[in-house]
Order: sequence, then structure tokens, then C-alpha cells
Amino acid sequence: MNEAKKLDLQRQDMPKQPPHIRRSNFKEVALGYTPALAIREAQRCLQCKKPFCMEGCPVEIDIPSFIHKIAVEDYAAAIRILKQKNCLPAICGRVCPQEEQCESKCILNRKGAPVAIGRLERFAAEWEAAQDRVEIPRAAATTGKKVAVVGSGPAGITVAGDLVLLGHEVTLFEALHEAGGVLTYGIPEFRLPKAVVRREIKYLQALGVRLVTDYVIGKIKSLDRLLEQFNAVFVGTGAGLPWFLNIPGENLNGVYSANEYLTRMNLMAGFRFPESATPVSKHKRVAVVGGGNVAMDCARTALRRGAEEVHIIYRRSRNELPARLEEVENAEEEGVIFTLLTLPLRLIGDAKGWLQEIECQQMKLGEADASGRRRPIPVAGSEFRLPMDACIIAVGNSPNPLIPKSSPDLETSDKGTIRVDEKSGKTSKVRVWAGGDIVTGAATVILAMGAGRIAARSMHEFLVREG
Repeated sequence: MNEAKKLDLQRQDMPKQPPHIRRSNFKEVALGYTPALAIREAQRCLQCKKPFCMEGCPVEIDIPSFIHKIAVEDYAAAIRILKQKNCLPAICGRVCPQEEQCESKCILNRKGAPVAIGRLERFAAEWEAAQDRVEIPRAAATTGKKVAVVGSGPAGITVAGDLVLLGHEVTLFEALHEAGGVLTYGIPEFRLPKAVVRREIKYLQALGVRLVTDYVIGKIKSLDRLLEQFNAVFVGTGAGLPWFLNIPGENLNGVYSANEYLTRMNLMAGFRFPESATPVSKHKRVAVVGGGNVAMDCARTALRRGAEEVHIIYRRSRNELPARLEEVENAEEEGVIFTLLTLPLRLIGDAKGWLQEIECQQMKLGEADASGRRRPIPVAGSEFRLPMDACIIAVGNSPNPLIPKSSPDLETSDKGTIRVDEKSGKTSKVRVWAGGDIVTGAATVILAMGAGRIAARSMHEFLVREG
């Protein structure tokens, strides 16, 4: 640490839309740093001789260097440094849990005021987007090797971007009509605008990646068929199989998985109905079961769709909520009601098959379980009912089963994840690598990107060695 530099614990807040305004629109909530705020925040960085923040970054960004460039107003150099390791800085600066990763390692975190690394990353990316042209790095000489990347989410994008710059010919396959994976269909417009994702995809194409949409690998073409055309394949198809509660009434009208609800609202532009052709019913009282970031996304989306009342139903207390604190606070500010220490028992419908009520039971917390959180225990005789006309189940997802089912020689776990070598991303199938949620189960954007980077290195070594 630079001992001569005085500690500045005045972390710069990011401007946001006021809660009473933003709960009625789908515009981005966080407005980003102004140059003055970014410079002030960047100048707080101690430029440590041993930067622990880098140890917390899954994609190995040179954090002190890019922050220093912002501090001295050399924004072009800042974004150049970022893009040496991260082809999605505008996205990571918005949705990655920096508070658990790079910022948690910051020396100033000991004083409760870590440098706002994610906000500075977003600032640099937005500065670049505002310029007349985006700098395209020069790729290495063409190797003549062809790579197929299946899935255009964070892991697939990272692999494609890394390998195309190393001189390989890369084709990116996406099953849906728009690229981006969970970045496009899973994260709401008010947290990650679709224009930002499209901009990053265009950058990838500018690097030379060929994009093929509406193409379902595992149905239209198998992995074996791909391997006839390509020297190597990366599988990054994510975790798109929703979990349910397995309680009575989940087949009622008005009951959604979080995947369906968010896909209708995001990828199919349900938030623009009736402008959009995607029908999404306008519900009055909405329950969202779960306590993670996806649950917060669903609840805040329902508010913006005009719900009069939205509840988060979670079986533990506020302290155990797995969502980012920032997302919980945003939801509270916007008026989401947190119905905590509560477990749904059954969903009750009317004579026409529409959800009418949710029967719940109160819980209390016991000793910690394997997750380290206190175990929820039912309170006898505490059953009660909540009148609801919609319920969104946001309790998790399993990996997409399509490719593993169509490739029996691809080794998987009992949870349906593809087994890989952690140091390389190699699967049991020759010339096939995998990474992201299809390997780990549902996780974060930045961890998927980190897995993509590991796989890309291994794939490059293989392709060069193959000659």
C-alpha cells in the first residue's frame, strides 16, 4: 500500500432515478458517474504495491492501472486496459457482485469504504461508447483453425472474443433470435439495458466473430456433427431449466417460473405490451417466491407492469437473503413488500383455474445448515393465506439439458452439470470444452466469464499444438 497517501473514505455515490419515478418506468435505475465523480472516486485508489483487488477478479483485470488512468483523465487508456482482459466492461460494471469479489479485497474495505471498482469500470465503458469510434484491437495472424461456440451468454462471449483475437475463426451459435443469453433474456431493462448488450455483441462481431442465431445445437445439429466442421467446440448453454416448489397448484394460470416471466418481459419485450406482440397479463397482487437477484428482478418488474402490491416470500430472514444488498435496497425503496420467514404450502385457484390465494406457514430460524445459513423450521399452527393473482417461482435453475442428452459420451454430474477439468475446462469428450452455468449451475456473470477465459487458453494451446 502507498503509505504516503492519505486515506479517503468518502466513497462517491452513484446518482439514481428517485424511487417514486423509477418504479413506473423501465429506464435504467443507476445513472452512472459523471466525469467529476469518476475522477474523485478514482483518486481514492491507494495504488497498492501488492493489489489484493486483482486477486478477487475472475478475469484478471489490472485494476489499479485502469483506475489510475481515470484519475488522470486518460479514459482511452483506461478502457484499453480493461478490454485486454474483459470484452464486456459495460455489462460487468453494472451486474457483477464486485462487493464480493474485487472490492471485498480492497484495502479500504477494512474501513468500510472500498473503491467503487465496478462503477469506474462502467464509467470507462460508457465513455468509450460516447466516442465516434470504438478501438478494435488487432488480431493475431490467422491460424486456419475453426472453433464453434455454443451459447452466446457471458462464458461463450468471452471464449469467442479471446479466440478470435488469437487468430482463430470463431462461429457463435445462439438458440434464440437475439444473442446475449441471460444478459438479454434474464436481466431486466432497468438494470441492464438491451442496447448495452447489443453494443457489446456488435463489438464481438467487429472483432471477427460470426454470429448464427435461431440455431439449436442438440436439435438442428449435434456436437458430433459440429466436430466434423470445427477443430474445437465450447459449450456455454447456461442454466435454463427452472426449479419449482413441487407444491399443489403450480399448474394454475397466473403461476410463472422466473425464466418464463423474465424472458417474456425481456427477450420478447413484454414491458412494451401492447406495442409488443407478447401478451403478459397485468396482475394486481404478485408474489415472488425466492430471495436471490432473480427474485428481486421479478418483483421490481412486476411493479413496473402496474401491480398494486408485490411481495417477496422468503423462508429465512432478511440477513440470509442471497441477493445483492444493493438490489434488496432498490426493491425496498420501490415498494416491494418483504414477507420473510414464510414458506408457501399450496397455491389455491378459483373455479376457472386462475390463482386466487397462497397458503403459507410461518417459519423460525434454527441452527446453521450446510450452507452456513440458519435452517428455517416450521412454526406449528401458523398457517395463513395471502390473496394473490400471480406467483413467480424464483428458487433456482438447473443446467440446460439439451446438449448433454444429445451427447451420451459427455460426462455429467447427478445435477445435470457437465463435468470438466477445472484447470482447463476440458470435458470428457475429445475436442469439447465447457464453462459457465452449464458446469457450475446458476452463478454470476463474471464467474462464467472467468471460466470462459480458462477454457479459451486451453483451447488455444490445443489448436496451436494440433498444427
